[in-house]
Amino acid sequence: MTSWVGRTAAEIAAAVREKRATPREVVAEHLARIERLDARVGAFRVVRAEAALAEADEVAARGDLGELPLAGVPVAVKDNLAVRGESMRIGSAATPETPSGDDHVTVARLRAAGAVVVGLTNVPELCVFGTSEGVHGTARNPWDTSRTAGGSSGGSAAAVAAGLVPIALGNDGMGSLRIPAANCGLVTIKPGPGVVPAGIGDGDWFGMSENGPLATTVEDARLMLSVLADTEVVRRDASATHRVAVSLRSPIAGVAVTRPYTTAVREAAEQLMKAGHRVRRADPPYPLSLSFTSLAHWTAGTAVDARGLDRRQLTRRTRVHATVGRGFVNTVRSGEGREALRRRLEPFFGEYDVLLTPALARRSPKAAAWHERGWLRNVLANTNYSPLTPPWNLTGWPAMSVPFGTLPSGAPCAVQLVGLPGSEADLLAVAEQLEARHPWQRTAPLE
Repeated sequence: MTSWVGRTAAEIAAAVREKRATPREVVAEHLARIERLDARVGAFRVVRAEAALAEADEVAARGDLGELPLAGVPVAVKDNLAVRGESMRIGSAATPETPSGDDHVTVARLRAAGAVVVGLTNVPELCVFGTSEGVHGTARNPWDTSRTAGGSSGGSAAAVAAGLVPIALGNDGMGSLRIPAANCGLVTIKPGPGVVPAGIGDGDWFGMSENGPLATTVEDARLMLSVLADTEVVRRDASATHRVAVSLRSPIAGVAVTRPYTTAVREAAEQLMKAGHRVRRADPPYPLSLSFTSLAHWTAGTAVDARGLDRRQLTRRTRVHATVGRGFVNTVRSGEGREALRRRLEPFFGEYDVLLTPALARRSPKAAAWHERGWLRNVLANTNYSPLTPPWNLTGWPAMSVPFGTLPSGAPCAVQLVGLPGSEADLLAVAEQLEARHPWQRTAPLE
């Protein structure tokens, strides 16, 4: 009997379209793996076992089965996007248990493409922090379960890295796709504005948040992005070359990047040189004020999302974060800080097509009850390990995390690729070259 666990979304969909597998058997295998392993990983808040099997049968009965790009593919959804019939808790006790009446547009597009939603994944409260734990569970890195999967799309990343699903849906407001993808050895892309519908919370964190895929291969990331964008993201000519800037510097003054991540970047740069790209060392002109700008936007987004919720049911770190942010909301809403950053960085991207950086500065923190710890301790832990993702939410430019190399613990390491608006297909092409020249192990060896 063929096992569909561990296969890519593209492989599963092709098998279902060609009647070599049924959606029910594919979904049932993944549900069995979730039941067996998720107690160790903590990826899911809700597993929709019966509903998923019923939806799998509905996919099998569709007249357009042979044309569905994600036919029968199990998918996990981050618990800040509406799934019809399920409550959306966003990692909090303060959110209502009322089931959603409709799917978020991205969920609807996945289902229209033949995907089956098997569950909703764990996030930190209000998706604020880069570690995913709280009253609904703790998402751990399947490669090293003593460490957090990252956040805020930590549960979605953990689900894919553990082979519980081949792909998952998440979103990114300050690195919330790229941080857990980097921790868990996955491919992700935060698209630029307007590529994929956002609709995340109240105002998408002032337009900084974008929905995107989590996958184990570039092919699956491109396939899922095409479905989410409702338009094909074409594969670029592999012979095309780009001007690539390589930067090892943290955008946040005073935060150092550790050796495994700088080594990964150097080795990735060498592979891109061998592929024919014009590669140069060059640092973007990050302003010294970037740390303040990042904190203002980060906290202001939480202040808006916390409005209308019972503050007594929010954790202390969330309450403080929202309180700090209330003083920044009007300034952030003006957009002046983000526009100033774009003006400062645009000339750099006039000289280079792609920026290659470390994805993280160091390995992720221990998996622990961070939601019970103080606000400042959380902020410092997040900033010290993930200073490289926020600039590209502030500018709104597309950015990827791509697995490359390993940490001393054996967990994955990763690099980040950044480009100007409209460069999603080019970034995916560069990532695909890295994948071909330096393949990675796709799922964690949990058993």
